Amino acid sequence: MSEFGFSSTADEVLEGKDLTGRTALVTGGYSGLGQETARAMAAKGAHVILSGRDATKLSATADAIAEGTGAKVDTLVCDLASLESIRNAAAEANDRFEKIDLLINNAGVMACDEAKTADGFEMQFGTNHIGHFLLTNLLMPLVQKGENPRIVNLSSRGHHICPVDFDDIHFERRDYDKWVSYGQSKTANVLFAVGLEQRLADKGIHSYSLHPGGIMTNLSRHMSDEDMADLMERIRKNAEERGEQPEPFKTIPQGAATTCWAATAEELEGAGGLYCEDCHVADEDNESTGGGVRSYAIDKDNAERLWTMSEEMVGQTFAY
Repeated sequence: MSEFGFSSTADEVLEGKDLTGRTALVTGGYSGLGQETARAMAAKGAHVILSGRDATKLSATADAIAEGTGAKVDTLVCDLASLESIRNAAAEANDRFEKIDLLINNAGVMACDEAKTADGFEMQFGTNHIGHFLLTNLLMPLVQKGENPRIVNLSSRGHHICPVDFDDIHFERRDYDKWVSYGQSKTANVLFAVGLEQRLADKGIHSYSLHPGGIMTNLSRHMSDEDMADLMERIRKNAEERGEQPEPFKTIPQGAATTCWAATAEELEGAGGLYCEDCHVADEDNESTGGGVRSYAIDKDNAERLWTMSEEMVGQTFAY
């Protein structure tokens, strides 16, 4: 389905494409995969809006991308761990910008110690899913003004760890486990794309989720040396069970490739609710540790249950 694969870079995926006139908003846009995604899109003429919680870092990254590409780059301060910050940012965005053609929900936290968001949600679920759930829905007036809009949620193969525990999302009755927490938040990212597709496909808005690959970015900033060693051992054991060598880490340009592919690939025109990896649509697979999407992550009933619970958490209903 795709000429690209594991080692393709963002620039290679976008080669020959003209994004002039397109507006892309990228959360977590001042570092790592978000920064590279924004840079690659700006290099093809896109108007890029970088969103993140640190105004100083946003400004510095915006200046660097604009200088390197000649593109228009704006910034939007937004802390995904605060519903108030999200609402303020969305109101500002709807006031300042004309449209959003590509909404890239890239930001996230990984394997952090137990913590709560400003609104009392478990930190990883609250930031990775709930923050993006509210922001996406509040930005929908801009997305609806876009041309063939796409919404791209960065998930992870970490969704293989577990489904969403709908009975104890915030670890109120079970012991906190940073990897289980991460896993259910990444499953939620996939389910959110399914829920969006169910609601918006008939309006010409399509949604995708993806695994960018294993990449060393500041996403792993909360991980100790022991955590990293445990992760590497898990990767080694999984590969050994498959009779393979462990998959190498990707560079940041390679890691941003699937995001850029999901956002622009002509092969995906008119289709959505899909989970992608290595610049192709992944197969449903409940066994392999080396790829694929778990059935519980693309289950429409799970997606609806998650949507309803998410609306309850943010105290707002979104009807399309």
